[in-house]
Amino acid sequence: MIKAVKRVKTSRKTLIYSFVLTFLFAIGGGIVTYAGMSHYKDAAQPPLTPPSWLFPVVWTILFALMAYGAARVYDSVNSAMPRAILVYFIQLTMNFWWCVLFFGFGLYLFSFIWLILLWIAVLVMLILFYRIDRLSGLIQIPYLLWLSFAAYLNLAIWILNK
Repeated sequence: MIKAVKRVKTSRKTLIYSFVLTFLFAIGGGIVTYAGMSHYKDAAQPPLTPPSWLFPVVWTILFALMAYGAARVYDSVNSAMPRAILVYFIQLTMNFWWCVLFFGFGLYLFSFIWLILLWIAVLVMLILFYRIDRLSGLIQIPYLLWLSFAAYLNLAIWILNK
């Protein structure tokens, strides 16, 4: 059963901290991705592979939605907040390590398995966020959908390049 939660205004300080911490993970992943981009560009690509310029655009939007949702959850009055924020940081860490596995080491099969685990972590985060603050959960849906598409790309790249 979902209980009504008293909504507390999200503070500017929380928003700033949330965006800074979230985008530190994004920047770290971006650095690893950029460093390994030559391997990725040389790999056979599956149908529906988007143009390269689209990835940073989508990821910037997704990280912004994550940061905003996490800030709202953090400033909520809910006993489940610490668990939700813990899962949030776990999935951010897993996201970073996926970049290392896929782009840094070219471990396409292992990174696909890791991505499935990341997808599960994001689903858990989405549910926890939703239970605390509906909007915070709902705005994570694009992230879960993008990870689903990324899983297709990751698996296809492994199949095409083994």
